[in-house]
Amino acid sequence: MPVCAKKYPLTRYRKSCLLAVFVFASALSGCSTLGYYRQAISGHLEVMQRRVPVDDLIAASDTPVALKRKLKLVVAARRFATRELKLPDNDSYLSYADLKRPYVVWNVFAAPELSIEPVSSCFLFVGCLSYRGFFDEDQARGFATSLAAQGNDIFVGGVAAYSTLGWFDDPVLNTMLVWDDVRIVEVIFHELAHQLLYADGDTVFNESFASAVAEIGIERWLAANDQLDTGQRQDTERQQQFYELLLEYREKLGALYAGVEDDDSKRAQKKQIFNELAAAYLVLKQRWGGYDGYDDWMAEDMNNAKLTSIATYHNYVQPIRSILESVDNDLSRFYAAMMVLESWSNEQRERCLDPSNDEIRCLDEIIDAD
Repeated sequence: MPVCAKKYPLTRYRKSCLLAVFVFASALSGCSTLGYYRQAISGHLEVMQRRVPVDDLIAASDTPVALKRKLKLVVAARRFATRELKLPDNDSYLSYADLKRPYVVWNVFAAPELSIEPVSSCFLFVGCLSYRGFFDEDQARGFATSLAAQGNDIFVGGVAAYSTLGWFDDPVLNTMLVWDDVRIVEVIFHELAHQLLYADGDTVFNESFASAVAEIGIERWLAANDQLDTGQRQDTERQQQFYELLLEYREKLGALYAGVEDDDSKRAQKKQIFNELAAAYLVLKQRWGGYDGYDDWMAEDMNNAKLTSIATYHNYVQPIRSILESVDNDLSRFYAAMMVLESWSNEQRERCLDPSNDEIRCLDEIIDAD
């Protein structure tokens, strides 16, 4: 859902808007309602109308100093992504839109009470996703309530950035610039990675690939700028350990739900597993010397849907990173191997990247094929 500014040629504005309307309107299907697509079109056009070229803002005398600094950071990150990470070279993130709100969309995740498999929403062009996004928070929560009424666990999370997969020139948003510098640069890499590779209907593969590229990119960015210090390493290690903990307990829930016990027994054990997760998190905090950066997230209701939101973005990150290591950290060979994976079915990719395996069993096949 990219944007156009009034400073851009009217012909381009019309072309983009007409294409956006076509994409969203033609995507109507049995899995969604006209109302959902109406809000998608409306939200898209709102963002489009707010875009302003970054160069103009940097040059303007009335642009706040703090905003100028962050926009210059984005320009530098964008240049680094193209030159050093071999990510798409286009006009994405060279415009800025202030949406006057904390998030661009709110994603709704849902999973059945006794399953870790997400409730999917399917769309034309992008396939099925493990969540559904809304430009309006109230609509997102209303949809979540309807899913909860059907007996599902639900989780609603605000999203500060998004990608149109190269369909349009994606803007930098005010919602992204509230982060620290490292996080801003990392998300630019993440979103550009979506433009490089996208497998229809496999949200976990797509998000894990983008997350892996972002991790790799930020490591190289910090090293190139002599910023890779002990504190940054600690942040990265804590984040990885936190995600590993959540994914570990999600696997335990999956094993429980696949068992032969009756539903009442599974419900009781589900509660116990979440209690064990809370206790394991406290132990992890002690190892971190009391670091409490994830307390707020852990304090909210934990359920299958919330763990699904983490798995969506991180389940395959470590297997994907091991593929890069296997090709001596050569990004060209790495991307070629990932594109082989992209051509496979969801089931083939899942078997290949299964994080419970000690090694990537399909490694020779995808590297030989590149």
